[in-house]
Amino acid sequence: MRSDIRPGGVFPDYALPDHTGTVRTLRELQGPDPMVLTLARGHFCPKEHQQHLEMAAAQPKFAVAYSRIVTIATDPHHTLQEFRASVGAQWTFLSDPGRTVQQDLDIQEYTDPENDPMIPHTLVLEPGLVVHTIYNGYWFWGRPSVVDLWHDLRSATRAVRPDWDLGTPGLRERWDADDLAPFHGWDRRATAVAAGRPAGDRG
Repeated sequence: MRSDIRPGGVFPDYALPDHTGTVRTLRELQGPDPMVLTLARGHFCPKEHQQHLEMAAAQPKFAVAYSRIVTIATDPHHTLQEFRASVGAQWTFLSDPGRTVQQDLDIQEYTDPENDPMIPHTLVLEPGLVVHTIYNGYWFWGRPSVVDLWHDLRSATRAVRPDWDLGTPGLRERWDADDLAPFHGWDRRATAVAAGRPAGDRG
């Protein structure tokens, strides 16, 4: 992995086509929330299926925790769609058959010249694509379990949510004064109401 991709560093904001063919950037997909990013070998790898099946089973927890998931694979468009469907994933898959990410991050899996995949990695990213944790998944046990991700996301979320503890001194006073900036979701809700748009949900 490129030397600047380490905890505290900023992950590149790659722009790649998603499973619908729409070009998306990582920053756009992340928004203001923590994100789990998997750099996957692709549909051919049973280890990827196992990891993604476990993440798909836990996806409702990611949703209620305002945490995103994105997968980048070297699969072409239709194979990427098959990969996503086969594991029951509801999150965005990005297609990189040109190996842009593999080459830019220096993560070619040279032990598999037939498929020429990326060395699989899983990253937990704080908002702004700031690297929180990196897992090297060349061997399956190097990949994070859902429990590992839970711990990482707890830490990452605590670091970026001023309203993590509603007992924090001064927080109640800001709420009572209608200063909603520290309150995740409520800040966007207040902006929407001020602009005359429906408030919607916090997230």
